[in-house]
Amino acid sequence: MRSSAPLFFLAAIVASGLVRAQAPLTSLPTLTDEQMVAAEARYQRYCSLCHGADRQGHVNDHAPSLKSKSLLASGFPRTLREAIAYGRPGTPMGGYLDEIGGPMTLPEVRELALWLATVEKVEPFSVTHDPVAGDAALGARVYAENCASCHGANGEGGTGTALGNPVMLGLTPDRFLRHAIAEGRDGTPMPAFKDTLSAGELDGVTAFLRSRSSGWKHEKPVLATPPPLDRIVLNPEAAAPDFTLADGLYVSAAELDRELKAGKKMVLLDTRVTSMWQMTHIAGAVPAPYYSSREEVLASLPADGTWIVAYCECPRAAAESVVRSLRESGVKNTAVLYEGIQGWITLGYPVVAGRASPGAAH
Repeated sequence: MRSSAPLFFLAAIVASGLVRAQAPLTSLPTLTDEQMVAAEARYQRYCSLCHGADRQGHVNDHAPSLKSKSLLASGFPRTLREAIAYGRPGTPMGGYLDEIGGPMTLPEVRELALWLATVEKVEPFSVTHDPVAGDAALGARVYAENCASCHGANGEGGTGTALGNPVMLGLTPDRFLRHAIAEGRDGTPMPAFKDTLSAGELDGVTAFLRSRSSGWKHEKPVLATPPPLDRIVLNPEAAAPDFTLADGLYVSAAELDRELKAGKKMVLLDTRVTSMWQMTHIAGAVPAPYYSSREEVLASLPADGTWIVAYCECPRAAAESVVRSLRESGVKNTAVLYEGIQGWITLGYPVVAGRASPGAAH
């Protein structure tokens, strides 16, 4: 190790009241007339069968309404794009991004999400990633009394959306979930509970849903603490991984999973904001946010040629920025997870959510 500079920290755990749950966005980007026509055509071709030609929802497979301003305002752009691109494994909603076998490119997914927000003339706001601290046991009782009749006793869905979905819960911010519970989904049977449930009950239901991120029957998780700097190398006595990098930069999810299972020596960097690492991350990964300084990163990494693999969620931009910075500083044996964590989860590879990562050296 080069030093013990404090790179890794829990940026999301902040004093109550200091982080805003949401903030208005300036305005929606503008699509050209041609882009609007093309996006609508994609919607009708790929989405209308279940969501309805007029986006009214619940035509097939309990697909939600895409006319709800509450959903679109709180879900644009991140949650909405994720759902379109990667789907909701375990539900009839498939992923439509070409990288996982779908028919649309990432720009086309972005245009479709923007088209949905544009046609409903929503005023989107940015949902922050700070966690909701609530009593999950209280939330379980409130869920059983108020939510299970529509969403299912085990989150399996019914007249309401399936909530017992690890992919959806693992990639959806607490504040998005709480907003849906409090404000409801206008134009749908989902009512607003802000006037019938207390703030503590709303927080509790949110915490209960978050606790189901690793499975509906999973016990309440213990929030993880980033490993100390002398324990970030996985399997420090093992052999190096055998990667074949695409374009000299990218490692596939299949290769990374194979080498992790083989117990190879490496460092995994989660380059997202640390609160997202806290929600869900690949086992053994350490938070190294993309906005950390180059000096911090270099000071905290081994200098012996250990392989360093970075990932993010967008699916590559943040990880690429970190790896390119490392390479410019002379660090060798670096790679970016091509599919990002969204693709990793969608393809069925394991993650940990809200608990300490196994596999790090002790």
